[in-house]
Amino acid sequence: MKAKIKMVQRHPFHLVDPSPWPLVAAFGGLSLTFGGVLFMHNYEGGGELLCLGVVTILYVMFTWWRDIIREALFEGQHTLAVQQGLRMGMILFIVSEVMFFFAFFWAFFTSSISPVFNIGGVWPPTHIVAISPWGLPFVNTILLLSSGASVTWAHHAIIAGFKKEAMLGLNITLMFAVAFTAMQAFEYAGAPFSMSDGVYGSVFYMATGFHGFHVIIGTIFLAICTIRLYFDHFSRQHHFGFEAA
Repeated sequence: MKAKIKMVQRHPFHLVDPSPWPLVAAFGGLSLTFGGVLFMHNYEGGGELLCLGVVTILYVMFTWWRDIIREALFEGQHTLAVQQGLRMGMILFIVSEVMFFFAFFWAFFTSSISPVFNIGGVWPPTHIVAISPWGLPFVNTILLLSSGASVTWAHHAIIAGFKKEAMLGLNITLMFAVAFTAMQAFEYAGAPFSMSDGVYGSVFYMATGFHGFHVIIGTIFLAICTIRLYFDHFSRQHHFGFEAA
């Protein structure tokens, strides 16, 4: 008779099971990068490869995060030590994002503080009609600050165990975020310059464009959190997914 040996885990960390998603995500990223380059240079098949990469990445995002939610919610694998590791990873990611945008600010201040003669020696350049900061940019700033306040309210409501208030705070945040994206699209549509208008257009559209892209990603992230909150996936102690968003 064979004796059954029960393995006892003597540490608080989660040793993940083998997963196909890192390999599939790498394939999707490769297809996305090569497809984007081929598509922008009008090579045949570039658009199809780009679409394959986008679909693959979206599929992996759904399935991989589905598995993580299962591990946290149903298997109880996200101990306090695991949550601490996830928080540290998110902090390091945000630091990398800070440095990413720091490069755009560096380009802006370098170009504006000492403008070269190619653009007339002044900032904004002589041929550029700048957008007034007291119009749509000011409205969008108010929307972003307000969304920060409402999502913080939702966070405190989750900690206090008030699901109804948390749902209300998240829905208000999503409305602010959608309004911001719509306002930015309207601003782009009426902008008197384009990305090809020298360093001013390049810096403006790269910085505000990537920022708008981050807002869209955050909106989707918070929308998923709202659905998860509705289905009681978050508790007063376990809501890292929301904190990350």
